[in-house]
Amino acid sequence: MWNGNSGQDTAGANDHLGMSAGARARMRKREVDVYRYYDDGGRPGVGHCTWGPGILAHRGPCTKEELGRPVGQAEMDAEFARRLARSEREVRSGVRKQPLSQAQFDALVSLAYNAGARGSRGTWKLVEKGDMEGAAINIKKMTKTTINGRLVVARGLVSRRAEEAAPFLAPSR
Repeated sequence: MWNGNSGQDTAGANDHLGMSAGARARMRKREVDVYRYYDDGGRPGVGHCTWGPGILAHRGPCTKEELGRPVGQAEMDAEFARRLARSEREVRSGVRKQPLSQAQFDALVSLAYNAGARGSRGTWKLVEKGDMEGAAINIKKMTKTTINGRLVVARGLVSRRAEEAAPFLAPSR
């Protein structure tokens, strides 16, 4: 659990939150372990070089050498935990004033893990302003990825984004 020390002078409204065990388990299940490097566009040469449980190695396709590189379970588990902890810190830093429910925090951590802090910032700004509906709409729009220089809908992101947006549409937080 988070110790509340964000490195900033004032305490944030969400410094006490960490991703719930249930959300962590759901996310770990969603991020399927692939014991090698692969291109996330569905076939070699398409998408971005990714490994293990959906971890971006770099933008653009994997090299031939990377495609042949195996990845072990311990390496995947450690990197997943490291990146999840980073995403939690990023959400706490990005949403300092607006108190979040546990479900909202979990959703924003999932979003940050997948889209990165840069990709999540617009949503965080809406949340900070108290525009929860706007945040949900913004999350639901984040379903595209670039493949061969073109923006295309990533089918797997549609259901993920709907799940991440849901806590911001709920009548009671």
